[in-house]
Amino acid sequence: MTKILFVCHGNICRSPMAEFIMKKLVRERGLERGFVIASAATSREELGNPVYPPARRILAQHGIGCSGKTAVQMTKADYDKYDFILAMDNMNLRNIMRIIRSDPQGKVSLLLDFAPDPRPVADPWYTGDFETAYRDIEEGCMAFLNQIRAEEL
Repeated sequence: MTKILFVCHGNICRSPMAEFIMKKLVRERGLERGFVIASAATSREELGNPVYPPARRILAQHGIGCSGKTAVQMTKADYDKYDFILAMDNMNLRNIMRIIRSDPQGKVSLLLDFAPDPRPVADPWYTGDFETAYRDIEEGCMAFLNQIRAEEL
């Protein structure tokens, strides 16, 4: 069982987009039973709030639903619970490290570290460009899934 936690600042845009994009990818490959996929925030600002409407819309445009998802905060215990903790950008990485204190098992990385062109995921909160964020996240999720599947073979 591979357990993945996607993390961003508020858990209302990028990390839930990543959660539901990855769920779609594993479902399309018939791998749902082998994965636990979730998302969380490093802050408390949006706790309990649903996925931000523009993020819901871009997911829906790609045939992905996210109903029922509300923002939750990452905890130190998540380090032991998940195999991979994938951040959307460097600020998220720093905030994750503040929460967990250390990463002795090397579980924490940027999502797009697995892509051919490593970089932070574009932040639509400031740009309003949810399509670019979607493409970045989809690229990262596909690259990550391909890498961990290749390692299993």
